[in-house]
Amino acid sequence: PEKELTPRQTAHFSDSLQQRVRGRPVAYITGEREFWSLPLKVSEDVLIPRPETECLVERALAYLETDTDSRRQRILELGTGSGAILIALASENAQHIYWGTDISAAAVQIAQRNAVSHGLATNIRFLVADWFAPFAVSTDLFDMIISNPPYIRQEDLKRLQPEIQAFEPLEALNGSVDGLRCLRHIIQSAHLYLKPGGMLLLEMGHDQKAPLKQIIQRCDQYEDVAFYTDYSGYDRIVAMRKKAYRYFHARSG
Repeated sequence: PEKELTPRQTAHFSDSLQQRVRGRPVAYITGEREFWSLPLKVSEDVLIPRPETECLVERALAYLETDTDSRRQRILELGTGSGAILIALASENAQHIYWGTDISAAAVQIAQRNAVSHGLATNIRFLVADWFAPFAVSTDLFDMIISNPPYIRQEDLKRLQPEIQAFEPLEALNGSVDGLRCLRHIIQSAHLYLKPGGMLLLEMGHDQKAPLKQIIQRCDQYEDVAFYTDYSGYDRIVAMRKKAYRYFHARSG
């Protein structure tokens, strides 16, 4: 009450208030959202990072910490958006090498800005690309692949909060008719880029556990499959390990 606003500050506050009245999310009004206690720049070119996605970061960190191999790990995020996941991981484990792809050039620019602002520009390389497109098949490039892909059923998009429908990029949410198109593609492809024993971690819909189990079983490239819940107790993360190569020697005679 004792602070008197300038006309410019008053106009700015009034404009921000009107944007919020029209439903624009606060994060887009301020241009910032906190994730993993890190302030990140956001715009309508990227999804606003959600608290439940921090569960994906927690699981990835747990697998990295239990890995007894002390060498630098190579980690790929598919659909990086604002770069929130990789920046959170790199802030905890800067010794590893991180790659992030996104089909949106605008999203990649934001991710790069966020990495620079947190001093992680040399740790993370962002590429404008569709999923695995920049990488050669069967090169065993990565120790871990992680993603929060679109997984909402097309029919369910119209039931999202109005501010999500009107302002957030729906292409980053739309998982096609069954919600599984992107998850299915990643599961069926990731083993071609993972090292034997490498981890694949995915965020998923709360009701997708059963169909994902079937997709993973049919793929027959993974073991140690585990599902984890979010802070509200909903199934939210699936993790799996690429099967190690097994060599069989024919017995002579």
